[in-house]
Amino acid sequence: MDWQEQLITVYLYVCKHYEQNIWVYCQRMSNHADLSFSDEEVIALYLFGVMDKNREIKQIYTYADRHLRGWFPKLPSYVAFVQRLNKVSDVFAPLLEIIQTEQEQTRVGNTQPLLIDSFPVALAKQGHRFKACVANELADGGYCSTKKLYYYGVRVHVIGRRQAGTLPSPEYIGVTAASHHDGKIFDQIRPKLINEKVFGDKAYERSDAKEIQDVQNLIVLTPVKKEERAKVP
Repeated sequence: MDWQEQLITVYLYVCKHYEQNIWVYCQRMSNHADLSFSDEEVIALYLFGVMDKNREIKQIYTYADRHLRGWFPKLPSYVAFVQRLNKVSDVFAPLLEIIQTEQEQTRVGNTQPLLIDSFPVALAKQGHRFKACVANELADGGYCSTKKLYYYGVRVHVIGRRQAGTLPSPEYIGVTAASHHDGKIFDQIRPKLINEKVFGDKAYERSDAKEIQDVQNLIVLTPVKKEERAKVP
């Protein structure tokens, strides 16, 4: 699929679900608002930019302004684009849920194992974490042993299905406070993982692994610590 087909596919996908249900998550505009650049275009353009590995809104807009004017003739200024994007920001959570549900329906019979892990999103690091207060309804203080980092922020948990030759396809994504342990979060999602094989690090090791395997045929594989060689006197 070339980029033109990809862009059209993304736009049609967004239009389909926007008309069905996700329009209710967009902020209402005033009667005099200029809607010549539609919500569907805003959402599709942002998603296409992310798929093209642009992680900053400025990068997405700059690329669209230079190369996609023929596709989006009513593309507004950068400031207006950001304002419109903010007004539809609540759409992305339910849209992601729809995508995950569709993936669950298509993965029936897929015997590839799952991979589970988490990563920190630091809003403040080291000593600055004590004064941080942004997003305090979710974020708090935590420690990342991999990076040896004390931080204030959140932790993103991902379970992905193995794909040969590329990154795993995400099936479960969740965001928790930084202090929440990986094992406890796994316990919450574990009842949904029936007849599965899951690879994870030592944080997902369970003392009742045999019981879990017998009850729901869930095999959790974690690293085994290598035994130290005996020292020669």
